[in-house]
Amino acid sequence: MKKFALVLVVILAVFFLARGYFADKPVLRIGMECDYVPNNWEEKRPTDSNLPLVNHEGFYAEGYDLQVAKFIAEKLGYKLEVKKIAWEKLLDALNKNEIDAIFSGMLDTLERKEVAAFSDTYEIDQTIYGICVNTDTKYKDAKTLNDFSGAKFTGQKGTRLYTAIEQIPGAVQLEAVDTVSEMLDMLKSGQVDAIVINLDTGLSYERRFRNVKLVELPEGGGFNFDFRGICAGVRKKDTKLLSDINGVLGKMSRKERQQLMDKAVVQLWKNN
Repeated sequence: MKKFALVLVVILAVFFLARGYFADKPVLRIGMECDYVPNNWEEKRPTDSNLPLVNHEGFYAEGYDLQVAKFIAEKLGYKLEVKKIAWEKLLDALNKNEIDAIFSGMLDTLERKEVAAFSDTYEIDQTIYGICVNTDTKYKDAKTLNDFSGAKFTGQKGTRLYTAIEQIPGAVQLEAVDTVSEMLDMLKSGQVDAIVINLDTGLSYERRFRNVKLVELPEGGGFNFDFRGICAGVRKKDTKLLSDINGVLGKMSRKERQQLMDKAVVQLWKNN
């Protein structure tokens, strides 16, 4: 009888393992804007690289932020769940427990640190901002911040892409817009002369659009900011999750980061 019971236990264990009952992973719910190439965007077709957006049926998240989140989730044994959330609602969604972490090209600015905790940076190099210009304007030959006096700028609400304009002598700061896509559309259509943007995104725009040029500012002659760089955001009380994320990032080499960025860029060119 004991042998029969033991055999039955073994059979049941194998059965449940086969069904995945013992293989379930904890879920890490992340939020991203899906509107900031090459960090994050959405696609209409599944690939072996992207992940479905659980709150936007038929669409998929892709980008460097996603690849970093996937890397971290794999190392920590999490199943990743991705939600598309408007930029200005990301921190609220985090603190309302709608997501567990933000992976959305978010900088750890002083005001954001008041409402969330931020990981170590996961970018490849230090975040540096340049200026994208419309090549149909005289600002296509600009080289320094002073050369943009009189230029019309816009930027995304609640970001340094907008507040940085205040550091440009004589710039005309128009009303902020809701998304980075709107910034880009206004630039391409000539509604503004220029936009402030990080170098990776600016280079992507320059390669994709004929009338967009990236101006890289001289060392020591660019913008001054109050952040370390692009980080993952978590709730302040989630100290273990923050420690776990930092543990993975601390062992993540520059080569590995570059490989994830390269993977994202390849997907971007395939789908655009």
